Amino acid sequence: MSLGPKLRLRVHGVSNGLWNEDLAAIPKEDRTWGIYNYISLWLAMSVCIPTYMLASGLIAVGMSWKQALGTILLGNVIVLVPMVLNAHAGAKYGIPFPVFVRASFGVLGANIPAMLRALVACGWFGIQCWIGGEALFSMLKVVVPSVGADWLWACFAAFWLLNMAVVGRGIETVKRLRTLGAPLTLVVGLALLLWMVGQVGGLGAVLIDANAYCATSRQAMPPHFWKIFFPSLTGIVGFWATVAVSIPDFSRYARSQKAQMVGQAIGLPTAMTLYSFIGIAVTSATVIVNPKHTAIWNPIELIARFHQPVVAVAGLVAILLAALNTNIASNLVTPARIFSSLRPDMISFRMGELITRTLGLACMPWRLVADPERYIQGWLVGYSGLLGPIAGIMIVDYFVIRGRSLNVNELYVRGGAYEYAAGYNRRALVALASGVAVALVGLFVPSLHWLYQYAWFVGFAVAALVYLILMSGPDVRAMIPPNPLLIPVDGLKVEPPMA
Repeated sequence: MSLGPKLRLRVHGVSNGLWNEDLAAIPKEDRTWGIYNYISLWLAMSVCIPTYMLASGLIAVGMSWKQALGTILLGNVIVLVPMVLNAHAGAKYGIPFPVFVRASFGVLGANIPAMLRALVACGWFGIQCWIGGEALFSMLKVVVPSVGADWLWACFAAFWLLNMAVVGRGIETVKRLRTLGAPLTLVVGLALLLWMVGQVGGLGAVLIDANAYCATSRQAMPPHFWKIFFPSLTGIVGFWATVAVSIPDFSRYARSQKAQMVGQAIGLPTAMTLYSFIGIAVTSATVIVNPKHTAIWNPIELIARFHQPVVAVAGLVAILLAALNTNIASNLVTPARIFSSLRPDMISFRMGELITRTLGLACMPWRLVADPERYIQGWLVGYSGLLGPIAGIMIVDYFVIRGRSLNVNELYVRGGAYEYAAGYNRRALVALASGVAVALVGLFVPSLHWLYQYAWFVGFAVAALVYLILMSGPDVRAMIPPNPLLIPVDGLKVEPPMA
């Protein structure tokens, strides 16, 4: 197999584990995404049930609609900064995240941040399976009201298996689902909004009266707002912390830096804020119509209360398809590919899928989304402490240490400029461990719990600072070999060195 003219490596040996068609740099002439493409991308990714639940969860834990909407907008503007910065290398060199991160962590050390990214995706896979299982169970209860609660687990298992069946039908089926997912989710959200607005007599009544109900409860008191604001803000940043590190997977298709920067700057805050408003308004309305004046934050539970069975089933089918679309496109294919890339000779893509699905079960998603506080302050804030340090290291390495200059060819070889020590940059690993430790120490030391509330921010800052200090030492260049090493790979032919 020849590497072809698109990737001419000036090296003596290439590892099968470092290069394949998916990881190869995209030539400049093949990068065609403009501003519109990135706006559309963020619309597709933002209009989903987890976005709705994030917004509705803020109402459920005690925010007013203004506070919730403002917190979401601020969080998305904040996370947009590392998103655009990490996207720069993808747009400039056409390389994906697993390749870009080799510059800072080493050609083998890059597997560690890639694995962390994959594990978080496994958790999201489990959550989406639980959402799909709940939708199936609610549909079953609409048709057969006497069905027992134990059937929820059977529906969860059925949806878990359905993901496997859809992937088995090939990429075209996945693409068709992707085109349906966001529009259907948007339709469901708008239908819920119109229904709830009709129940309470207008959108103005929803927003005014919901605040009045909250103002007389223990929620939304001024001290309580500040208590929940900071972990909620961290949770919102954490919501997109996954994409903030893996954004080169998308920016590598950009025709220019302007296209990805402007497209993301318009698409992310706008799409998230608009769809979040639907979740906020609907949940605020449930505070009014619910006799106990408590929020119903789960849209599946709300749809199941429709009096017309046909309407309820139609809405639940739309949620099921949306969950299936998001799960396969965002939470199954990516981690399966990462697991397979660790040992291509032993782990096939199918085996990677099985690992993803198994870990998705192991994370017990029914507990992660049991209530809004656990979803936001447990799941979202928790994993943000793992991904924030990765983003900090990547940004410092690319913009400060390397001045936005990478040797793309040597990102794909052993013994090149990014070999470090046997393929691992130990300085990056120390910085990563430091950032994660400080971000998550509050989970184990009550007096330092405030650090956990800022997990993404703390992890980002600590890892970036430690990495900058360690990479500024006088011996840094000494650990980079001046010439690539000869590492022959059976069955792989390589072009001769270029003059």
